Parts: sequence; C-alpha cells; structure tokens
Amino acid sequence: MSASTDREILNIDEAAALLGVSVKTFNKVLHSESIPARKIGREWKFSRRALIEWVGKGNSMDFYRDSGERGKGDDGRRTGGWEIGLD
Repeated sequence: MSASTDREILNIDEAAALLGVSVKTFNKVLHSESIPARKIGREWKFSRRALIEWVGKGNSMDFYRDSGERGKGDDGRRTGGWEIGLD
C-alpha cells in the first residue's frame, strides 16, 4: 500500500481518487452536496471512512425523485442537484 491509501485523513486530490472522479468533478459535488469535510486554513480535509459511509448512505431514488417542475430535465427526472459537466 502507498502512503495515501494508509492515511485516514485525505486532501482533495486523494478524496477524489478514492471516489474515482476528477478533482474538478469532486469540487463541484463538494459545493453542491453535503459531503463530510472540514476546511482547515485554505485546505479541505476528508475522512476516508466518512466518505465511504457517505457514498454508502446515498440513495439513487432521491436523485431522480420528482420535486415539482423546478430542476427537471427533458426526460422528466430531477437533475438540479448534480449539475456536473463531463471532463
């Protein structure tokens, strides 16, 4: 194992890698969702365990559940919570 896979506290690059997304995508989700994190000085810090639990507690049906007309895409599904473009 490398040093970054042994550590419990991750920086933004390591947290994005843990979730398998780019830093750009992770940063967008960080600002639009309730990711467990702490900002210390100018840097974000993340608990490896908390991120894994956060992903595990997610429910895809919450993402697609209708919430009125606001935020609906052309296919009728709610996508307003994750306005993430492709890298």
